[in-house]
Amino acid sequence: MSIKKSIEYNKERTEYISEKFENIIQKLGEDPTREGLLKTPERAAKAMQYLTQGYEQDPAEVLRSALFQEDYSEMVLVKDIELYSLCEHHILPFFGKAHIAYIPNGTIVGLSKLPRVVDIFSRRLQVQERLTHQILNCIQDNLNPQGVAVVIEAQHMCMMMRGVEKQNSRTTTSAFTGVFEEVETRSEFLNLISSKLG
Repeated sequence: MSIKKSIEYNKERTEYISEKFENIIQKLGEDPTREGLLKTPERAAKAMQYLTQGYEQDPAEVLRSALFQEDYSEMVLVKDIELYSLCEHHILPFFGKAHIAYIPNGTIVGLSKLPRVVDIFSRRLQVQERLTHQILNCIQDNLNPQGVAVVIEAQHMCMMMRGVEKQNSRTTTSAFTGVFEEVETRSEFLNLISSKLG
């Protein structure tokens, strides 16, 4: 149930989306029959299905597939998780890094499952604020830890390529539950994600 490097494309869906892209290309003033654009509608249709494959995957199932009982009650942190998503307002990419921590309450999860949860929610039409909370809530609901912390730092092409055109702007969102709502625990988490270890 992870994000796949290659996926099988539904023929009927691909043809439908391809036709729409061909119409869009034509309405923009281009000739969809010229050599460089002949296969573009189909490629774009497949790209959109790849970039939104998270709709067909269940992040809760991914987490539940690798839960282990363990007597460990200190912070577990996975930081610098790469993420790529599409802004739902302009269907332009935003990309950056997610940092996730939780404090177990008798249950831990396989570490690779946290980046997979990020991937599944990212591969949907998104806003960064919702994405942050979806990741947080999924972990909280399925691990029932003492607390969860999620911080996402991202650059948005809708701000860089159009609109205000600010090339160096970054957006940071955060969400916390449980013990991470306490200043001391939250500060430890924030210090760890900003430090370079080793």
